Amino acid sequence: MTENLDATDRAILAELQRDGRVPLTELGRRVSLSASATTERVRRLEEAGVISGYHARVDLAKAGLPVLAVVRLKYPGNRHGPLHDLLRERGEILECLRTTGEDCYVLKIAASSMGHLEQVVDELLELGSTTTNLVYSEPLSYRGLPATASWTISDGSAGGSVGGAR
Repeated sequence: MTENLDATDRAILAELQRDGRVPLTELGRRVSLSASATTERVRRLEEAGVISGYHARVDLAKAGLPVLAVVRLKYPGNRHGPLHDLLRERGEILECLRTTGEDCYVLKIAASSMGHLEQVVDELLELGSTTTNLVYSEPLSYRGLPATASWTISDGSAGGSVGGAR
């Protein structure tokens, strides 16, 4: 099942990405809806899986993880269970993307020191070969989906996906 998101849905998503703690009455005011209509729309977006959670944005350096790296992993074979186990065990691995091309996975890792990063990368080396890039700065961190984008949502049954994503 695929559903179109209208301009109001996109405005709600933009506001919630900007401030996930905004009261529904204030959210409704910002998008020109009543509190009940806003509540219903947010509920529908949550049930459809478009809104999958509400999270705090953490400054990694201030939280004691000032070293940020992007690690590409070439993973031989097709048994990915050991990698999935490592992903569950190592909270320092913030993101993992399965990709096309020469590398199978791209991981974003936060560490307290270079030694800490080395430990995590050494564990990844047990699974395949890696290439590590240190992040100097983050000129644009994930900012969410733009309110002006047009996309559809899908439950995945027809192979659809969210368009206009990052």
